[in-house]
Amino acid sequence: MARGAASEHPSQTQGVQSPLFWPPVSSLADNSMSRGFRQMVSGDPHGRPGWVRALEDGADAGMFGPGSAPWVVHGSLTTLVGGVRALLLQALHPAALAGVREHSRYREDPMGRLAGTTRWLVTVTFGDLAAVDAESARVRRMHQRVHGGTPDTPPGIYSASDPHLLRWVHLAFTDSFLVTHQEFGGSIPGGADAYVRQWARAAEPLGLPDPPRSVAELSAQLRSFEAELAAGPQAREVVRFLLNPPLPLPARPAYAVLAAAAVSTLDPLHRRMLGLPWVPRFAAQVATRGLLGGMGVLLGRTSPSEQAARARLARLGGAPAPPVAAE
Repeated sequence: MARGAASEHPSQTQGVQSPLFWPPVSSLADNSMSRGFRQMVSGDPHGRPGWVRALEDGADAGMFGPGSAPWVVHGSLTTLVGGVRALLLQALHPAALAGVREHSRYREDPMGRLAGTTRWLVTVTFGDLAAVDAESARVRRMHQRVHGGTPDTPPGIYSASDPHLLRWVHLAFTDSFLVTHQEFGGSIPGGADAYVRQWARAAEPLGLPDPPRSVAELSAQLRSFEAELAAGPQAREVVRFLLNPPLPLPARPAYAVLAAAAVSTLDPLHRRMLGLPWVPRFAAQVATRGLLGGMGVLLGRTSPSEQAARARLARLGGAPAPPVAAE
């Protein structure tokens, strides 16, 4: 679970940016390897889908703005580790697992599923308020189609629009992005509580009432789900896929490092439930920080999504960001 602000690593480098986005063209970053990586992760043949270009449009600073905790955390390469960890954690809830298995093409098109999640994360983090509203509405419509029944889900039915299930998914994402940034990234503006409090705003348009607004609340709400968690054969099957997806051969060694890093940060109870081995924390830190640092050099320091958002702010004359840090 998330650690408090005292567990952050302010001495670590913050200049590592996420390949979920893509950097400005440069002689180093614009090589065939980085272009192929952006295409694979973005789901766009050019590595730059229209929803990222649209971040330059809009009439305001959006939910957060420069210097906010979500901008820093979600602009970091650590989101790669956090995303894997969040999916592992979500697999422990039978209803979330049923939704993925029955309504997702994660086996046939894992990169497409990743691109869909990335679109929501990027748009809500860097888009203006109208873009956030539109993207949240898109996700709500998708959730309305995700429902069904499973003997492992009392009272035998599940719905992705159920606030209780939405809470579990939000907790898994928030805890995972926070913990992995603390472990492998840099400091967070305002500390861990600021990230949890600010990112809570992203869950409300999806239909989640009263999301956690501090690390203490996040940890308490995660603990409240423990009696509902299980890891049967279907969960183990999804976990095996997450740890060994059908990636291009050159990407597999790097992904193995990221997956091991994700496992190393899991709560021991959750790791044992998933049947995953213990990963030495120090070894994971050394390998992952080295990998993310190298990827940052290759892919560039600042994501084009953030660049597009800053271009929007510049066009608007430096529109002030909302006062999220003082909520």
